[in-house]
Amino acid sequence: MAKKKDVNESIEIIESPEALQHEVEKVTGFFEQNKSTIVGAAAVAVVIIVGYFGFQWYQNTQDAEGEKKLYKAVYAFESDSLASASKDLAKVSDEFGGNTQNLADLYLGITLLKQGKYDNAIEKLKNFSSGDLLVQARAYSLIGDAYSEKKAYSEAIEFYTKAADYKSNKFFSPGYLLKLANAYEANKQSKEALDTYTAITEKYPEAAEAIPAKKYKALLESSISE
Repeated sequence: MAKKKDVNESIEIIESPEALQHEVEKVTGFFEQNKSTIVGAAAVAVVIIVGYFGFQWYQNTQDAEGEKKLYKAVYAFESDSLASASKDLAKVSDEFGGNTQNLADLYLGITLLKQGKYDNAIEKLKNFSSGDLLVQARAYSLIGDAYSEKKAYSEAIEFYTKAADYKSNKFFSPGYLLKLANAYEANKQSKEALDTYTAITEKYPEAAEAIPAKKYKALLESSISE
């Protein structure tokens, strides 16, 4: 069950490079233990980051009624009341337009993803758009997660690539690249997987993902040479 963080902890994650790196390390630890599983802990670990950025952006643009209804739905989401959150978010998405609908679709997409409703999740996440450094890239990554769960690896590759390329940064791009390399492996594209592992280690040598990237690259090279 996802654990709700308080606002101060969310702010620390946003403002502190060390805290951001810690979040990345948690995601990487998930990959180490569950390389074949994309959705789950990885998606949950980043929800608060998405939520904080998205909700701050939303609060600056919406009226009181929309804010109240969306807050209720987000609270259900963060409490892991997925059925309630799904219902409330769908209602908000239907009743409001503009930025309210946009953010409701983001949360609804994540909720549907956690419920295993991958096609519906993809539809809602594709509806979302933002110029934010983290939120748009995260949405692309989550679409990739949904496609990975469907074993539609070509589509997953497309969206992991979008996530990695969107306003690249040392904190989150390595994680998207690691997902991309895993998807390439699952799609039997060994050369592309090797190139992506190499990109992680060369472009982001200090990133936590560089360690599993080296490991997976060596394993893949070994399997190819056999």
